[in-house]
Amino acid sequence: MSATGVLFLAISAASLLVAVWLVVRILRDRPVHDALLYALGVLEAGLVLQLVWGVVQVVGAHGDLNVAAYLGYLVGALVILPIGFLWAAAEQNRSGTAVLLVATIAVPVLELRLHDLWVTR
Repeated sequence: MSATGVLFLAISAASLLVAVWLVVRILRDRPVHDALLYALGVLEAGLVLQLVWGVVQVVGAHGDLNVAAYLGYLVGALVILPIGFLWAAAEQNRSGTAVLLVATIAVPVLELRLHDLWVTR
């Protein structure tokens, strides 16, 4: 498996683990807490690494890759967690945490699309 594939898989797995954690928080009717914020920070750092890696890969030979779509998905994956976090911070209740859950679940979907774009190039 390529380094790009490993990065896609690691980010997706981490995002799904955080999503499970958020489901538990929602069921217990608890707001987002510090340990969860650190996990989101690590996930966001992985997305920043992926953005840098993706831009480096696009600058090189990229074949038939739709560069605009690929970069759009990279940026979209990067900004969705901060938007969800800001919403969750504004609403310190179950619905705010649920919005963060939706953002966290969207990350593996974006990762799958990024992987599909990269593999079919």
